[in-house]
Amino acid sequence: MLYSKLFGKTIKEAPKDASLISHKLLYQGGFVRESTAGRYYFLPLGLRVHQKIQKIIKEEMDKAGAQEIVTPVMHPKYLWKETNRTTSVGFELMSIKDRSEMEFVLGGTAEEMMVDLVRKFQLSYKDLPFNIYQFSTKFRDELRARGGLLRAREFMMKDAYSFHATEEDFKQEYENMKQTYTRIYERLGLKTLVVESDNGYIGGEYCHEFIVESEAGESKFLTTEDGSYSAHEDVAVFEVDNKNLEEEEKSLKEVEAVRGTTMEDGVKLHNMPLWQQIKDVLFVDEQGRFILAIIRGDYDVNETKLLHLIKAYNLRHATEEEIRNKIHSEPGFISPVKIKEGLEDDLELIIVADKSLRSIKNAYGGANKKHRDLFNMNIDRDYTADIEGDIALAKEGYIAKNGQQLVARKGIEVGNIFQLGFHYSSKMTGATFTDARGEQKPYYMGCYGIGIGRTLQTIVELGHDAKGIIWPADIAPFKVQLIGLNLDNEEVKRQADEVYQKLTQAGVEVLFDDRTTAGPGEKFADADLIGLPVRLVVSLKSNGQIELKQRREKETKLMELSEIISFLH
Repeated sequence: MLYSKLFGKTIKEAPKDASLISHKLLYQGGFVRESTAGRYYFLPLGLRVHQKIQKIIKEEMDKAGAQEIVTPVMHPKYLWKETNRTTSVGFELMSIKDRSEMEFVLGGTAEEMMVDLVRKFQLSYKDLPFNIYQFSTKFRDELRARGGLLRAREFMMKDAYSFHATEEDFKQEYENMKQTYTRIYERLGLKTLVVESDNGYIGGEYCHEFIVESEAGESKFLTTEDGSYSAHEDVAVFEVDNKNLEEEEKSLKEVEAVRGTTMEDGVKLHNMPLWQQIKDVLFVDEQGRFILAIIRGDYDVNETKLLHLIKAYNLRHATEEEIRNKIHSEPGFISPVKIKEGLEDDLELIIVADKSLRSIKNAYGGANKKHRDLFNMNIDRDYTADIEGDIALAKEGYIAKNGQQLVARKGIEVGNIFQLGFHYSSKMTGATFTDARGEQKPYYMGCYGIGIGRTLQTIVELGHDAKGIIWPADIAPFKVQLIGLNLDNEEVKRQADEVYQKLTQAGVEVLFDDRTTAGPGEKFADADLIGLPVRLVVSLKSNGQIELKQRREKETKLMELSEIISFLH
């Protein structure tokens, strides 16, 4: 490719809203341009990288036994209604109608479409298992598109879906995909951590994210020093330490408490430890139910864990007016003790207790009245929970189940694998196969996704220096940047053209900077910014030889063309 003919050249300015170096470099290097917020053009250089990433993914997926298909971009909305996901996803669905007024959504994920496809066939256990995947554009109407390709509203994804007769069979494919993803990212030059995470709007019981550690990332996770345990903060678990379980339970008593409404105010007034105080947080879910989450005072409520326990999709904090007029309590003085007394019949209040309340005795906290507190509250005796479980937010310094301290890290999620189980096949009519006994059984499923643009930008976020991008050889848009200097000299021009032609004939991908109006400094700066693995220079100074420099190294050396061709192969 002649650089003079390339559509989309380097520029000095970066987008004003670009905060990440990877976003800036992709823009300045002529790889992408933004259309509207969160939607990007891939220019020729960027598309070549994009396609090479896809090629590696395809090779590894095919090698793993998966089969590529294509699904429509527009999904019939009735499929999403069938699984009740028109209101339960974590992003706004983008809807559209055709000329016959049939409703569609632009696909943000494809579980329903894949199940609908598979149920069109009368399959038996003999046809199982199989894994089908696609490369398709996804549409997610994110509230805030940011970080360039890291959080876009329209993007390319490789998404795969496996169908099984049993959970045991699924687990083999889950491990197969875990190993396949690891190989993919190794080939892309990325070191990934496999981190337990939340299934969110996808459904199922467990999943793992592939995370590249980086301060640019939005994924916050906790891990141990030896890496034997890694989990997203949404799902991370830790060991709760017992505090005063040897104490005898004391009589419940109510006292005057002229204080502020924070946990710290309670600690100061009563001169008692934070861990002995009960933290009460009142939420309202999408069904209008009130959820009182109670936890040991030194811990915080993890809303993701809470959502799973109560089987809800969204939570908001109750207002002060709701606390006073509907719950008949007082902000800052809420208590689980007798809180359900006097509630109206149509009001549903669910008390959810964290398991940490089993680690303390004789707790203190509010009394559902202003400036009144209770001492010596004990679970089961003075209050009961409707649901009890783990709703605590893990933090750095807490102890993991393996006895090691948790360490907080940040990273970029580049892929994920999900156990779906019967989540979709149980909701969609006819999503069954015939087993060995001739009976109809629902499919046991998994799904597996990789964001192409997100992965591309992550490679740049980790692979750059002060001068520009440093592409791994396997996905660089071209392998060589050939620079011609002194091109007004006929002999140099002839040699540069010959080098370009012979490298191309030898199967080497070359970007030839043939500009006659740009000086050496500009050409070298552009080459460093674009970041191809090898730079070749033909000039008067090289005396018929060719100057070679690898992007990751400082040294240059003079070589003959035949030597360079051998080196590049």
